[in-house]
Amino acid sequence: MKLRPVTPDDLDLLRRFVAEPGLIGLDWNGHRDPRRVGQQYEEDGFLGTEHGRLMVDTDGATAGFVSWGAGSYDGGRSRYWEIGIALLPEYRGQGIGWRAQSMLADYLFEHTTAERIQAGTHPENLAEQKALVKAGFQFEGVLRACEFRAGRYRDGYLYSRLRSDLSPTASVPGPGC
Repeated sequence: MKLRPVTPDDLDLLRRFVAEPGLIGLDWNGHRDPRRVGQQYEEDGFLGTEHGRLMVDTDGATAGFVSWGAGSYDGGRSRYWEIGIALLPEYRGQGIGWRAQSMLADYLFEHTTAERIQAGTHPENLAEQKALVKAGFQFEGVLRACEFRAGRYRDGYLYSRLRSDLSPTASVPGPGC
């Protein structure tokens, strides 16, 4: 398994994630302009300074993508990354998600100065909660009414991994890990 940059061949798959209800799971926020995917690729190849996206490749097949965006709690002096993942349904439940998120955190710590990487998830998404812990993230707490989804405000769970936290990816056997 590896993470790789987005290519033009991936754009149709990325468009599916913004156009097909339910494909992205609980993060579906209604229909979005699928043309924006191509526009974003043309702007920065999904490798911008404030955000990015890499494809999750499993033995030559694309399982989905990981993403990151910049954030700050102190007006920009100390930036962190907020990460996310979206896998196609047929690749879920196979250990791909936690490995991909751990690999993304390792990548961001290696190539940026961020001290903190965080990820949010839904209280009902038990699989993602387990994946984040396995990827070296620690549960920090409940974010009350932080997200408007499916017609109402809902709570979220926040996890983080610091630069000084041990990376579990280095000790996991397997190709590309």
